[in-house]
Amino acid sequence: QVRLVESGGGLVHPGGSLRLSCVASESLFTANAMGWYRQAPGKQRELVALIMGDGRTNSADSVTGRFTISRDEAGLTVYLQMNSLKPEDTALYYCNQDHIGIHYWGQGTQVTVSS
Repeated sequence: QVRLVESGGGLVHPGGSLRLSCVASESLFTANAMGWYRQAPGKQRELVALIMGDGRTNSADSVTGRFTISRDEAGLTVYLQMNSLKPEDTALYYCNQDHIGIHYWGQGTQVTVSS
C-alpha cells in the first residue's frame, strides 16, 4: 500500500501562486508515474500534470505554461508549482502514484482562487 500526503493548498487571489507538495511512502522510481489530478464541484476528476521517473512530464493544455511539476532527487516528493492562478483552477487537488495500472491516491488538498 502506497501512502501519499498532499500539502500546500489554500486560498489565493487570481494571478497568485501556490506550490503543492506530495510526499510518498514509495519512490517515483518504483512506479510508472506520479501526478496531480483535480476535481471541481460537480465535475469529473481530471489530470493536471504527470512526471515519470526519467523526468519526462506531461500536463493538461489548460495549465501548460502556468503549472510545473517536479520531483526531488529521491523521487519521494513531487511538487506542483502553480502560477497565474485563475478562478477556474479552484478544485480539490489529488496526488496520484501509478504502478502500472494500480493507482494510489492521497486525501487531497483544497485550492481556492478567489478575489
